Amino acid sequence: MPRIKKMKVVYTFPSTVQALKMEQCCKQKGLDGRLIPVPKQISAGCGMAWAALPEARASLEEMILREAVEIEGVYELLL
Repeated sequence: MPRIKKMKVVYTFPSTVQALKMEQCCKQKGLDGRLIPVPKQISAGCGMAWAALPEARASLEEMILREAVEIEGVYELLL
């Protein structure tokens, strides 16, 4: 059975260090999402991205600013 695609907000990073920092901060704060390989539709500095449901975007962006996580881009995609 094929997997049903859902809209996701995807953050890309300039380095793997920043991707891992995002993962660590989200786990500490209890924010949803997970590390994924960068989708084909996007090119990024490192091969990892953070994907979460769009409803989490405001909380994630607040945490990104507070924790000084460097992001390269933000996208909304069907994944």
